[in-house]
Amino acid sequence: MPSKPLGPADIFRCKKCGDCCKGYGGTYVGEKEIKAIAKFLKIESRRLVDQYCRVSGSRLVLAQAENQYCVFWDGTCAIHPVKPHMCKSWPFIPGVLIDIKNWQVMAGSCPGMRIDVPDEVIKDCVARRLSGSQSE
Repeated sequence: MPSKPLGPADIFRCKKCGDCCKGYGGTYVGEKEIKAIAKFLKIESRRLVDQYCRVSGSRLVLAQAENQYCVFWDGTCAIHPVKPHMCKSWPFIPGVLIDIKNWQVMAGSCPGMRIDVPDEVIKDCVARRLSGSQSE
């Protein structure tokens, strides 16, 4: 009996460690995400941007606290129900399709990512997730 091919849920299971909420770059937020987060926090969008965002290049990102974690990370994600697309997508990002080494680099700090599967399987899973395929 042939086994079912691995899907995105087979190569990544979030451990809720917060390691992806820390570090270089920041989390980009667009207008819709700003509005959703502000509504969730019951504050004005302008206040959210002023207090909790920074500019990176020409785009807004969620600010990082002094400990280098996202300002909304305090052992758990304070905005989880409305977290930005970047957070929802992690670690299924286009950069993995460009260079599979990106998966291995990210997996170095993410205990939920498997690296014991062939690169082509990882690429296939990432491509399926990015395309919106629900076959996981």
